[in-house]
Amino acid sequence: MAIEIYKPTSSGRRGMMSQDNSSITTKKPVRSLSQNIKRNQGRNNQGRITTRHKGGGARRLYRNISFSLPEGFSGTIEHIEYDPNRSSRIARIKGDDGRYRYVLAAQGMRQGQKIQNGSDAAINSGNRLPLKSIPVGSVIHAVELIPGKGAQLVRGAGTSAQLVAKDETNAQVRLPSGEVRILRVDCSASLGVIGNEQHQNVSIGKAGRNRHKGKRPTVRGVVMNAADHPHGGGDGGRHRMAKAPRTPWGQKTLGYKTRHNKSTDKYIARSRHASKRR
Repeated sequence: MAIEIYKPTSSGRRGMMSQDNSSITTKKPVRSLSQNIKRNQGRNNQGRITTRHKGGGARRLYRNISFSLPEGFSGTIEHIEYDPNRSSRIARIKGDDGRYRYVLAAQGMRQGQKIQNGSDAAINSGNRLPLKSIPVGSVIHAVELIPGKGAQLVRGAGTSAQLVAKDETNAQVRLPSGEVRILRVDCSASLGVIGNEQHQNVSIGKAGRNRHKGKRPTVRGVVMNAADHPHGGGDGGRHRMAKAPRTPWGQKTLGYKTRHNKSTDKYIARSRHASKRR
């Protein structure tokens, strides 16, 4: 998939890029699979900001994605659609039962392609199978952590994982971060690489495009007052940080471990950190 580069007709257009939408076959989503969602602008149920730099943005409908499919499911791809809520494209599938579903679109998906789910499904891109039925070395995406819960791993545009080993009960999957994780062989995954692989190469070009996405401006800590940020304060003009990089609340941000889920450490066969071996 190529990237569209705009002509520098203005300061905002200079350096701006956008995704090539030639693979999208329709503009309107299925109404029964779309819904309005209440946007909390980064605030919790007490009204306090829990995620900074969020607010505004264009209105959009949420598409209900099927991250797991019924056993024995079979259907046909009718359209490839744009989803404003994620980086990847989505595929509209009409099942043999007449119901519509959305799934993440893999590279090479096209209209009229058959999609299957189950242990006896063909080893083709887009089909969904349990790990025990997938050959070792295969490239996969939309991987389950818990059997039957639905895909939780490898869902971004252009990402993929690899099934590196398996036995009767467990399988080892190399994730895009380099981490090798142990999963049950009953967990399901889709074959292939997620499409829209050029998403990471798009240049926003101007601040307004981020505002349309609901992203508000970020102010550097070194230009704040000492009362507002650990990096702030100091006499004169520009200066270096007096401390190691920290959040506005004083927590270290570089090289400081924040992982607390020790109960799942035993499922990590190899850490994504190069200096840490498990």
